[in-house]
Amino acid sequence: MVGVTERARQELKRILLENVDNPQAGLRLIADESGRLGLGMDVEMPGDQVVEYEGSKVLLVETELAARLEGVSIDVDDTPDGPKLVLVKNE
Repeated sequence: MVGVTERARQELKRILLENVDNPQAGLRLIADESGRLGLGMDVEMPGDQVVEYEGSKVLLVETELAARLEGVSIDVDDTPDGPKLVLVKNE
């Protein structure tokens, strides 16, 4: 199961509100063929790990990907271009 920090939940909620009109949808963490991670809009599927924040489903992660991300958390890194979601190893 992938962890999500409070700050990352806030950032995911901001991204969700700015980009998704469907109240049933959330942001899905997806991996491409090379393993690179990204976000896309989707609805909850059976078995998904669902991360909620302030009543919204801010992140959806399918079971297999969540298992591969065991031991890491999503956090926010401040960059000159603004906040960026990053993966960090759990301590």
